Amino acid sequence: MAATPAPPQAPPKPTWDPRRAEPPFPWLRPTIRIRLTLLYGGMFLIAGILLLSIIYLLAAQALHEGSGQSFQVTGTNIDITSTTCPQLDAANTNSELNQVLKQCEADQRAVALDDLLSRSLLALLGLAIIAFAFGYAMAGRVLSPLGRITRTARAVAGSDLSRRIELDGPDDELKELADTFDEMLERLQRAFTAQQRFVGNASHELRTPLAINRTLLEVHLSDPNAPMELQQLGKTLLATNERSEQLVEGLLLLARSDNQIVERKPVDLAEVAEQAVDQVHAEAEAKGVVIRGEQKPAVVQGNGVLLERIALNLVQNAVRYNVPQAGWVEVITEVEHGQAVLVVSNTGPVVPAYEIDNLFEPFRRLRTERTGSDKGVGLGLSIVRSVVRAHGGHIAAQPREGGGLVMRVTLPV
Repeated sequence: MAATPAPPQAPPKPTWDPRRAEPPFPWLRPTIRIRLTLLYGGMFLIAGILLLSIIYLLAAQALHEGSGQSFQVTGTNIDITSTTCPQLDAANTNSELNQVLKQCEADQRAVALDDLLSRSLLALLGLAIIAFAFGYAMAGRVLSPLGRITRTARAVAGSDLSRRIELDGPDDELKELADTFDEMLERLQRAFTAQQRFVGNASHELRTPLAINRTLLEVHLSDPNAPMELQQLGKTLLATNERSEQLVEGLLLLARSDNQIVERKPVDLAEVAEQAVDQVHAEAEAKGVVIRGEQKPAVVQGNGVLLERIALNLVQNAVRYNVPQAGWVEVITEVEHGQAVLVVSNTGPVVPAYEIDNLFEPFRRLRTERTGSDKGVGLGLSIVRSVVRAHGGHIAAQPREGGGLVMRVTLPV
């Protein structure tokens, strides 16, 4: 489909999603294992410092008590020499000799204590490194059941409710937590199974009478001899029935799309967007809305039908909630930062920023009534958000300057 040339528009400002914000140093994240390692290592370090201080004080006291001996030298022509205390050569009397000996003992005591302190600090440093490594390994071993619980929870988040932890080992707090989690998963699986069964039954029970009503109304409207009042009433009832069918389909699709997509296939968002534009093209021409934009290849893994529903709902909303004259809708698909992106921008009424979150709620519209509108049943954006979440993506809406919205869907490739 050829794109209609249009004046360039300023690209929308990227929206910041706090859920996707990455920490500057992810390896410094204060996990429980890191905190336990610091706790174990810190306690050992404090105990080592206390032990080193006690040993140092006891050694200093022992050296001090073992020194202070006095010597008495008698005789003549006595030569006293020492390599560790060369001052002995200058001593001529007993008092000078004892004074020199005390000074030498004090110097030797200080050297011994300094050597003891330096060697002890080096030993403490080496043992602290070993203690932190041992604490990290022990913390990992102690917390391994929590890792198993986390992996099971992630698998359950992917709609695999059949997974169980089944933790072995002693009957401690972690095993009690794992058993409680398994019981919760069992109840959740039963609840989801009942929900799926209810959705299937409701799909049949709700569609069948609506389809019968539509067939009967179409048969009566096909009668050329029917009075004008009856034909008008039949058209009104047919429109109401069609609206009920859309509501039922939307509710069923919303219920099904709240879960993760298990079976995924490669789907090109460009083809999905082009099909959505083709389906809405006639309605856009009737409203005088120009659809433009470039669809670049952007392949994702997902369900093609649900992804087409995303593009169709967004483009339909962009066409229906537009300005009466000279309106346009821009549909863009591309790959950006390793993710597939679908952007649908449109002219339209001014949307307050505080109304953005309400647009994604079921049966909510901007400044319109809950029911009775000919623009839809109020489930379009709710379905879009559910389908995007089921594919592990994110959708963000931003008011466009001058009126309208910018819908940005980001999906993992």
